[in-house]
Amino acid sequence: MHLNFFFDCLNDAYRLNMKFNSGKLAALVAGPLVFAVLFFLFQPEGLSMQGRAILAGTAWIAIWWITEAIPIPATSLLPIIIFPLSGAMSLSNTTSSYGHSMVFLYMGGFMIALAMEKWNLHRRIALNIIKLVGTNVRNIILGFMISSAFISMWISNTATTMMMFPIALAVARQFGVLFNLENEEMAALEEKKFGISIMLGIAWASSIGGMSTLIGTPTNAIFSAVIRDYYNTSITFSDWMLFGLPVSILILVICWLFLTRVAFKPRINQFAGISDTIDSELAGLGKISPEETKVLIVFLFTAISWITRSFFITKVFPGIDDTIIAIAGALVLFLIPAGKKDFVLDWDTARRLPWGILLLFGGGLAIANGFSDTGLAEWIGNYLKVFSGTDFLIILAAVVILINFLTEITSNVATISIMLPIIASIAAALEMHPFGLMIAATISASCAYMLPVSTPPNAIVFSSGYIKITEMAKTGFLMNVVSIIIIIVMIKYYLPLVMDLPELQARPVIP
Repeated sequence: MHLNFFFDCLNDAYRLNMKFNSGKLAALVAGPLVFAVLFFLFQPEGLSMQGRAILAGTAWIAIWWITEAIPIPATSLLPIIIFPLSGAMSLSNTTSSYGHSMVFLYMGGFMIALAMEKWNLHRRIALNIIKLVGTNVRNIILGFMISSAFISMWISNTATTMMMFPIALAVARQFGVLFNLENEEMAALEEKKFGISIMLGIAWASSIGGMSTLIGTPTNAIFSAVIRDYYNTSITFSDWMLFGLPVSILILVICWLFLTRVAFKPRINQFAGISDTIDSELAGLGKISPEETKVLIVFLFTAISWITRSFFITKVFPGIDDTIIAIAGALVLFLIPAGKKDFVLDWDTARRLPWGILLLFGGGLAIANGFSDTGLAEWIGNYLKVFSGTDFLIILAAVVILINFLTEITSNVATISIMLPIIASIAAALEMHPFGLMIAATISASCAYMLPVSTPPNAIVFSSGYIKITEMAKTGFLMNVVSIIIIIVMIKYYLPLVMDLPELQARPVIP
């Protein structure tokens, strides 16, 4: 009986391997193999056994993250096994990263977003923004992009794109009818150009909008957490917005101009029937409900508290921070009734939280703490001193270009989790203030424009059928170049004006 069970398992494993991508199978083997080589055979001078374990473990995790040999959230649990067993960090120190305050900041923000989705408030906001911009074709695309960017400041770019996608698709498919184009060839060409513009517009805007706030994308929250743990200082919600929002707006405007004036310039510009389409969608929502109003009030109160915390609220509550505000806003939603038997936010809705992203947060922060606690960051920094004297602008450009194109083929959260500790070491070795390089890397990680696999919003709009991979890659490459230039200029000249960069030690401090 036991023998039959064994052979059944082998048979199932064989069938699974037949379906399994050979590249992923190779990655499954490569991860632990690279770990073994680095941990047992790589013994450089000056690097402790604990630092070697973190380096080897990070290599294993990075391989599985990049190749998605197993689901990314599952890979994010590897530090809990590897770090304690290899002697790198204790189990309690490793697992504490998964309960970091920034994990709960993101959790609270996403609960508020789920309440908005439950009552269709996010859809009403988007439709009204589109309605305000008028019937001009370029303005319609701008309206969709502004809506996508604004919504993605508060909820995930994937959820934003999923919400905007069916509306944009309906508008694109009515293009020929609304213009009453008799020339079929021209109608097909103009509809395709409009379809590509509006699809790329909402996908890119959803990623661009996330740059604006600490909860707009997980990479921003990871940056804030690493800064807090490495340098014992904090970047507040308002601190980030002072830089992130102008950068986001600037990239968004140039993205819109590029799509509508250069890449897919429309020959016809008046879209007379769009108002009826938007009015029809709004009519379907009906009048704003009491539940929507309640969620809107909580959302506005939470957002205003985030923005003004460092100016006013801390004077009354010195211990308050952005995480407390987020969780308080989420809990209030559980207390507000919606009818006789429901609440504005219930646990069935809250269970849709992106638990995988939260695990990814924890895994990334465990790696970052490992770099700091074991001296690995300092060891890397010592080897980078050969670049001492290199101009900041050159280092900045290298970081932005590397992250910008790396995020096209890897998870942006995984990329930032691995790269931020390394960038901190580079800054320490070159005696540069680290915040500029680290913020540049974090913003660059949101600039994924080229491929459907780069980010879920790209994959969603690719399914529309309007866009070919070659078109997305070509236009996305040009947007990457534009984003690289904007980020470099804004970091170099704008960041010092709006962010008070604190005096830091020459190397990261141990939390």
